Amino acid sequence: MLDACDTESPREACGVVGVCAPATTEVGRICFYALFQLQHRGQESAGISVGDGVTTTTHKRLGLVTQVFDEKIVSGFRGHVAVGHTRYSTTGSNVECNTQPIQGHFRGTPFVLAHNGNLVNSMELRAELEAEGMRFGTTVDSELIVRLIESMDAPNIEAAVKACLSRIRGAYSLVIGTPSQVMGIRDPWGVRPLCLGELPGHGGHILASETCAFPPLGAHFLRELEPGECVTLDESGLRAEQVEPLQARAMCLFEFVYFARPDTTMYGTSLWQVRRRMGNLLAREHPADADIVIPVPDTAYPAAVGYAEENRIPYMEGLVKNRYIQRTFIQPEQSMRELGVRLKLAPLRENLLGRRVVVVDDSIVRGTTTLQQVKLLRDAGAVEVHLRITSPPVKFPCYYGIDMAVQSDLIAHRMNVEKIRAHLGADSLGFLSLSNTVRAVGVNKEHLCRACFDGRYPCEVPEPFRVTKLALDPSATLAGE
Repeated sequence: MLDACDTESPREACGVVGVCAPATTEVGRICFYALFQLQHRGQESAGISVGDGVTTTTHKRLGLVTQVFDEKIVSGFRGHVAVGHTRYSTTGSNVECNTQPIQGHFRGTPFVLAHNGNLVNSMELRAELEAEGMRFGTTVDSELIVRLIESMDAPNIEAAVKACLSRIRGAYSLVIGTPSQVMGIRDPWGVRPLCLGELPGHGGHILASETCAFPPLGAHFLRELEPGECVTLDESGLRAEQVEPLQARAMCLFEFVYFARPDTTMYGTSLWQVRRRMGNLLAREHPADADIVIPVPDTAYPAAVGYAEENRIPYMEGLVKNRYIQRTFIQPEQSMRELGVRLKLAPLRENLLGRRVVVVDDSIVRGTTTLQQVKLLRDAGAVEVHLRITSPPVKFPCYYGIDMAVQSDLIAHRMNVEKIRAHLGADSLGFLSLSNTVRAVGVNKEHLCRACFDGRYPCEVPEPFRVTKLALDPSATLAGE
């Protein structure tokens, strides 16, 4: 089931971390703080594995990073390499067995794997491996990679990992750890992000899904991994190798729109500035005669600033987010669903009363929460509500690790813009065009995966395959059902 308050926005991908710091034994603590910075990418579970040169020690559990780890656990980690993961489930139920890192063994060498993304050939691979007698302890496609590594005829773990890559297809950023080394690998399209940093004073390195993990650690951002690249970290330093042929670059456009934190840098660009430009361009495309501009917390703040600047309308806050609310599951009664929204977002009535309001948000996916937000604003006294969205209508499912895999869930698949506006009860509705979304990012259109907007998938998806929670776990519930 989904959070009642979060059925609107697409659910985040996972966050991965890899640390190698031979000069310290505090890699577990470094990994913990990095995961804390990446928690916006997944709040269902967290895990850390630490290698001491001989063995790996793993602690993982359902819950937020701060719920899974305490000082006793973190201080108990001893070693020089670490792998961390914070999860939102796009395949496999949110149950204990599906937490990561996932453990495996290759010819007596223990290893762990953390994965962000989805494999589009997971059903085919699982059927093949089960036919060979292999059994699985989870319902996640990440375990397929672990079992494939274990089955490889290779002289060592590094060779086994590289050989395994030719069997998997889809979006993945992988961090794989042994007792003495960490490997970071990005898929040949570069759909999911993975970046490399240098730790201060330790002569070590860190891999993370986003650069926002680095500043609190004092780490220096070096670069993003190239699509198809493998970076190996050990006591001798850093080695980089192109292990899979580079395909057409296809970085996820939604990372820029929504997923990544605004203090992250991607393709050499600050996401805060990208989203501010989205707001600027949105105001040019869809101006509004209004009194104030407000954002929907949190990702829309820079876009709302940009819209207000361009349209010369005062920026104000109109909604306050409750940052301490935990899981509030979908209830069958409409009143309970509305309560979920009201628990999460509180209107600032003094800023809204009697005013014409422009509401800036990053996306409309299913429409359920936006409907309640419009009602919330009107109940608080807004006389007009104009919705402005910093991305195009989401019309197509994502098969690469984002929870919008059922086309019938998508409101823009069922309705045109005018019908969506009427359904939501807004006075006007405007989406940023795809061309201007790409323009704001400042990257060649052909180097971005924009499939959820235009249906052009960079990595072929088998016709019968649908990457949802049902793909590997028939007992799970689809998002939005």
